[in-house]
Amino acid sequence: MEDYWTELENIKRSNENRQESQEAVVVKEPDEGELEEEWLKEAGLSNLFGESPDDPQESIAFLATLTRTQAAAVQKRVETVSQTLRKKNKQHHIPDVRDIFAQQREAQEKSPGGSESPSARTKENKCQGKDDQASSGAVDNKELIPPRVPEDAPASETDINLEVSFAEQAVSQKELSRERMQKIRVNDASLPSFRLPKDKTGTTRIGDLAPQDMKKVCHLALIELTALYDVLGVELKQQKAVKIKTKDSGLFGVPLTMLLEQDQRKAPGTRIPLIFQKLISRIEEGGLETEGLLRIPGAAMRIKNLCQELEAKFYEGTFNWESVKQHDAASLLKLFLRELPQPLLSVEYLKAFQAVQNLPTRKEQLQALNLLVILLPDANRDTLKALLEFLQRVIDNKEKNKMTVVNVAMVMAPNLFMCHTLGLKSSEHREFEMAAGTANVMHLLIKYQKLLWTIPKFIVNQVRKQNTENQKKERRAMKKLLKKMAYDREKHEKQEKTTNEADVPQGVIRVQAPHLSKVSMAIQLTEELKASDVLARFLSQESGVAQTLKKGDVFLYEIGGNIGERCLDDDTYMKDLYQLNPNAEWVIKSKPQ
Repeated sequence: MEDYWTELENIKRSNENRQESQEAVVVKEPDEGELEEEWLKEAGLSNLFGESPDDPQESIAFLATLTRTQAAAVQKRVETVSQTLRKKNKQHHIPDVRDIFAQQREAQEKSPGGSESPSARTKENKCQGKDDQASSGAVDNKELIPPRVPEDAPASETDINLEVSFAEQAVSQKELSRERMQKIRVNDASLPSFRLPKDKTGTTRIGDLAPQDMKKVCHLALIELTALYDVLGVELKQQKAVKIKTKDSGLFGVPLTMLLEQDQRKAPGTRIPLIFQKLISRIEEGGLETEGLLRIPGAAMRIKNLCQELEAKFYEGTFNWESVKQHDAASLLKLFLRELPQPLLSVEYLKAFQAVQNLPTRKEQLQALNLLVILLPDANRDTLKALLEFLQRVIDNKEKNKMTVVNVAMVMAPNLFMCHTLGLKSSEHREFEMAAGTANVMHLLIKYQKLLWTIPKFIVNQVRKQNTENQKKERRAMKKLLKKMAYDREKHEKQEKTTNEADVPQGVIRVQAPHLSKVSMAIQLTEELKASDVLARFLSQESGVAQTLKKGDVFLYEIGGNIGERCLDDDTYMKDLYQLNPNAEWVIKSKPQ
């Protein structure tokens, strides 16, 4: 732990030399029930409460897509809020939790085909020892249910199952022997090399989905994270920062969103602060083989002077970067992270990131980090990604710079977790515990970064299910409206059917490419046809200026049907995806900035 405590001492010295004393972020201690009410709001269930709530049926439909453990997490919070509101004698609508979940069950019983809820199926299957499939979160549509894992197949310790709810996996895991699940010291050899099994319908990563679907993903990720922590008996408490006065311009101590607004006026489409990018570039220009990179600090007074000069000259383009030594640039990078008015891992979820160390297994720690990364605001998530990728490049040169993943984790943990603006004070024992725990979490973030930006398939399937239910509701409303307006219902349904079926033969999809030479092509689906094959067919027919287009410039998208919009990875098997979403359109286009 020596590197950690040395870094802490360097931070204290650096703070003493900074003239500007930052105002501490006041973390509001919520009243009884307020935390749960805020949680329901963040989970997209605020219409269950309020003076004039929206149609509660929308929430009932949403609840119907939840797994058993997710529903239990929601029910627990609804009960707490209901009791609190009754105590406070609030006059607005106070639903009885039993009514909400009774309506949910009723809605599922009335659904086409008489399908039952995931919670009911899970309970039934649990009795039969079939937990693996029941909790996938994919209900009704057979094509949404993941393939059954053979019961006698030994689970590889390197596999991460994205098809079944993490919390449901934890329930099953709790029933198994925990002999091999002791806490493991933070060293490279102790961390297994997890991998994602190939998914024939394609892996979905953050940035692949349309904003409206990503919002649903975040709601579900919060519910799933809470369910996972509930099952494992770890407290998950969100914090809320009271708004404080912050700098509205400059570089250091400026909120990320405000900094990006500034930067986007200079460079439209910027997603990572320009100063952050430039500091990383400066460090890399000096060579990543430098011994003690990130560990050896720059001179405190020089760092202070460089900060002042950067504030005055960075945006004017007159700052002399040649005057910045490599270790100075590394110190400035860490200072930038520490002086963010709110931590990079966010005030709301900083404690949840810290609590990851209390989860029993490495796999569960990884699953929790995956959900937490999804929950971060876009600006925080993008900046974190750039940081982790840079740290990995430093570690790739460990033979020369002597900075292993453990060393880097020790040095960077205090800069991300010991956020001095939160005014955190604790005992020496607590500090030591926090040091070991946060260094462990930092290690996990670095090592598993390629996995953490994946959206679990069970959550994508739940989004598909929600979209399907919403479309059914809209169609019912439309039919009612048409009937009221005295239209011929049969004529409308016939037109709708004709539009959906179009003129494409069975087993063939029509791919649109409005910006390419060949704007449309009918493609025969085969067992082996992948998204990369479809793109290759179009790109091979380009000529002239468009011929310069290459792989990575344009992507194949799945649009409509049971998803808003989804960018497909190259290894997506088109026939499998077509069976999952037969009403989708297929479009080739570039990714939005």
